[in-house]
Amino acid sequence: MAEAYIVATARTAGGRKGGRLAGWHPADLAAKVLDSLVDRTGADPAQIEDVIMGCVMQTGEQSTNIARNAIMASKLPESVPGTSIDRQCGSSQQALHFAAQAVMSGTMDCVIAAGVESMSRIPMASLGKVYKEAGLGHYMSPVIRQRFPGPDFSQFMGAEMIAEKWKQTKDQLDRYSLLSHQRGKAATLEGAFKAEIVPVQVRLPDGSGGGEMHTVDEGIRMDATLEGIAGVKTLREGGYISAANASQICDGASGVMVVNEKGLKALGVKPLARIHHMTVRGGDPVIMLEAPLDATTHALKKAGMKIDDIDLYEVNEAFAPVPLAWLKHTGADPARLNVNGGAIALGHPLGGSGTKLMTTLVHALQAKGKRYGLQTMCEGGGQANVTIIERL
Repeated sequence: MAEAYIVATARTAGGRKGGRLAGWHPADLAAKVLDSLVDRTGADPAQIEDVIMGCVMQTGEQSTNIARNAIMASKLPESVPGTSIDRQCGSSQQALHFAAQAVMSGTMDCVIAAGVESMSRIPMASLGKVYKEAGLGHYMSPVIRQRFPGPDFSQFMGAEMIAEKWKQTKDQLDRYSLLSHQRGKAATLEGAFKAEIVPVQVRLPDGSGGGEMHTVDEGIRMDATLEGIAGVKTLREGGYISAANASQICDGASGVMVVNEKGLKALGVKPLARIHHMTVRGGDPVIMLEAPLDATTHALKKAGMKIDDIDLYEVNEAFAPVPLAWLKHTGADPARLNVNGGAIALGHPLGGSGTKLMTTLVHALQAKGKRYGLQTMCEGGGQANVTIIERL
């Protein structure tokens, strides 16, 4: 069977809500990543046969096919097409799967999988909210409501449900969140992210920036303490989830270039990693965020592997209960999980997070001289992607 190889990865450093990337139009921000992938491989831009871009809030500045708009803002020629996809938080991880499937099929030889989200400029849930308030309907159809008669699906309540189901304590969640910040701080100070980050100019909401370059994830609390995290008010009285043990609202873009054997020869580059296995699974849409657990079990079985065969894991920290439940379910080694911190510290730019995590995973495997890596993410609607890669 034909193989799919990752030959380049890139991401912007995360920007906080209203922060150092808030002045960037998302198409222009994504274009910087596309340009960087071309530069990092030395590819002729015309060699790119498609751009598949994940984005969740596809409205306003992210509407009308953000992938194609990013291409038009980049150095890629008009001949390069683009399409935008939405698998919620796993959108750009799914973009990677589609890109890999395209080159493995032989219908294409070189594809960019990418993602972008400006949560400052297009707030989370804004698309559905605008239409609902305008009386133009809601995604919950009458038949769906008959099947699931409870309240609207909620990721926040799903996180609370996971914490209760897995008998997690608020203190456990807060301690995990502190660890995410500590690991993110250490990785930043050690320069672990330097090679993967695309420097872009700081653009504040008013467009100013003074020519300074944005190269460090803005969400990391360098002085984080357990007391400070524990003191943040929970979303509901007596609950588990607070803003401090959930992923941060974030602006950012990321991408990877994927090729087959023919594409490797055409580019004349060495691969960074090989796509070893891809899985996507659905689960309970009410608890919603638990899908990575079963999906990981399914992926390992199909790949003929055990969890201990995997050297590093990237499990998106949408909420602290998710990676903690995943660890308990899989029996994975906590020391191999999100070794450079996760979305609680670094931010979660929704549609941009899939290839962001893959970028970090590829570089971490290289830095540590490890072989196999696994990435998984919980997704709205109760879904999860799993990708296993082999560093080359």
